[in-house]
Amino acid sequence: MKTIKTLTMGALLMAAVMPASAQIEKWGCNEEATKDPQKMMEAVSLYQENVKQYKASKDVRYLEEAYPQWKTIVSNCPRQSKNLYLNGANIMKVKIAKATTTEERDALIEELMAMYDTRIAQYGEAAKYTAKKANEIEEILKEDGLERYYQLYSEAVRIGGDDLEAAYLVKYIEATINYVRAGKAEPTLVVDNYDIASDLLEGELQKYAADSAKAATIRGYIAGVEAAFSPYASCDQLVEIYGKKFEADPENVELLKKITGIMTRKRCTDQELFFRATENLYRLEPSPTTAMRMGAMCLQKKQFSDAISYLNDAVKGVSDKDKYTAYLYLGHAYNGAKSYSAARAAYNNAAAADVTKGEPYIYIAQLYALSTSSAKEDNIGGRSVYWAAVDALNRAKSVEPTEENIENCNKYISTYAAHYPNQGDAFMAGLENGKSYTVPGWIGVSTTVRTR
Repeated sequence: MKTIKTLTMGALLMAAVMPASAQIEKWGCNEEATKDPQKMMEAVSLYQENVKQYKASKDVRYLEEAYPQWKTIVSNCPRQSKNLYLNGANIMKVKIAKATTTEERDALIEELMAMYDTRIAQYGEAAKYTAKKANEIEEILKEDGLERYYQLYSEAVRIGGDDLEAAYLVKYIEATINYVRAGKAEPTLVVDNYDIASDLLEGELQKYAADSAKAATIRGYIAGVEAAFSPYASCDQLVEIYGKKFEADPENVELLKKITGIMTRKRCTDQELFFRATENLYRLEPSPTTAMRMGAMCLQKKQFSDAISYLNDAVKGVSDKDKYTAYLYLGHAYNGAKSYSAARAAYNNAAAADVTKGEPYIYIAQLYALSTSSAKEDNIGGRSVYWAAVDALNRAKSVEPTEENIENCNKYISTYAAHYPNQGDAFMAGLENGKSYTVPGWIGVSTTVRTR
């Protein structure tokens, strides 16, 4: 491989158009670089040409050749380009892979980490590049870097919140699980961090609900987090993880919030631990959120009137991320009380609270399918309810087009379509296939006549 010693034509042209001193000033170079701007221009040219040759040939020797100039640029002109850091990561990883001693490797890793710190100082995006540091440590050191990469992922989540790329939240949970399995923390850490990651991913899903491609990608990350968390996710396991802590400190408000929060998320609201924790939390710190959880508890006990009271209080004040769940529970409570119209209204409110979820429409379809007795005026035995039910299921598929949801909806559609009237019955009732029709009774929605 021929070593590049001269300025490229591009650099010569750039120098002709813009004096080296002006370019150096644009790059925010330090005093050392400004003493000899032409020397810095030569370093940039040699670095860029080596990177160009690497990209054309994939010969890593060009990256090794680029290292001295690259290091000079980062040290003296850290705002030369954002690409300086993308290329720098490749350069450093080649150097690390070829290190002959542990000491040399570790020194190069620290140089890579320092490069990312410089990038953050110059261009921001601290959460993203802190997570990138974690990912580099994980890939290079694997289990030997566990303590460090877990702490870096945690820091990225702490400082980044909903600005952190969703893919790193999956890595965060995987790192947490590895950390716990290595005996460095109690299993409660997995549950706590899952709760954090799930909230952030749900927020991302809401943000990109109108972008089907991005929403599908985020659903994939959610599935990844759920898969990683599944060994800790059963209700029995949650009781085992949190039961002893509750017994030891049953009036610790922060602990009670964690217990009721994760058990609500994982739908473990029929567990005795959930009942006791919810009662204690509501007594110690009544709020819309605790009202929601009291409603969930009453729902499990089939105390529908009490559940409706608590949940109507809850929906007035819970955070946006909890409105979906609160309205869903309220729909279940009204359903249990046989107030079907109110149940439908609550399910529709749940659907409005989270436009990515098809579940509320499935529950509405089930309400319709159970209401043939209220639609007898259709003169086909109330079977017009099945048309409205299938409409609701098709809506569920359109708002949540996941494979699992579509398969679930299609099973219901197949069952309900089997109850459509035959052509003769429809004709005798004055109904024509394909025509618009309003279902009688409390349902009262417009649908389309369909026959078997």
